[in-house]
Amino acid sequence: MLDIIDKILLKAVADLDDIPKLGAYNIRRNGKGISRQSTKNIQIVPKTDRPGIDINVAPGTKGEQVHIPVILSAEGMTDIVYNTFNIGDDADVVIVAGCGIHNACDADAGHNGIHEFFIGKNARVKYMEKHFGEGDGRGKRILNPTTKVHMAENSQVEMEMVQIAGVDDTIRDTDVDLADGAKLIVIERLMTEGVQHAESIIKVNLNGKDSSARIMSRSVAKNTSKQHFHMNLIGKNDCRGHIQCDSIIMDQAQVSSAPMVTAEHSDAQLIHEAAIGKIAGDQLLKLMSLGLSEEAAEDTILKGFLK
Repeated sequence: MLDIIDKILLKAVADLDDIPKLGAYNIRRNGKGISRQSTKNIQIVPKTDRPGIDINVAPGTKGEQVHIPVILSAEGMTDIVYNTFNIGDDADVVIVAGCGIHNACDADAGHNGIHEFFIGKNARVKYMEKHFGEGDGRGKRILNPTTKVHMAENSQVEMEMVQIAGVDDTIRDTDVDLADGAKLIVIERLMTEGVQHAESIIKVNLNGKDSSARIMSRSVAKNTSKQHFHMNLIGKNDCRGHIQCDSIIMDQAQVSSAPMVTAEHSDAQLIHEAAIGKIAGDQLLKLMSLGLSEEAAEDTILKGFLK
């Protein structure tokens, strides 16, 4: 069912060699769901009013994963999908998403994924989303994810959002609200090169008492690519929040980072920091003294930075 290109994309964004035999999953290819499987505790149901699926995780579900990758290789196609995640109280699950685009033509190809999460009380979710583009066509590879997360009391969410390579244009829009005792960790890693452009917008509303959020962003900008980061923690209660943005800039690239904290409660404790700079010369010299070429040393440093 999957050709060689499909399997390359699937491996890159979901670490799957083929359609899985076990567990819950939904594989979307060129705008259509081509394979789907539910389990006793995780039900995947197609929407009837628009493209997309509902992923319903039963209360108390433990130790299960669900894969929902998207792969796109049709010429000149722009795909849009709406996915809703309903995570039951006390559940503990891993969700693996992401999109890979192969573009070998002159027309642009794109995917807009709109995901909304409703996280139940005391639930724990690890969400991993990878974006990847390839192909020798002159058309752009465009990925615009929108993610909205609603966290109930004492829930915990860890989001790992990675742009691996090959994405020409992206606007990443993430909006999260936290109830009492909820805890959020966002880890963002991305790299741009050539004339690529990336914009990341993250807004977190710390509504609940004792809620907390930590946002960590690391990026590398090469050649003449451009990156823009807009991050805002809004403390509306006795809460804690921390934003950390670190970028390596190379060649003639441009990076702008605008972390913001907004306190609307006297007991909100919010911190932000941002750093943009080039690769340290002493790091290059140390690796080159061990026998690596300058290019190999540079690549090693960048991989370690984005890991």
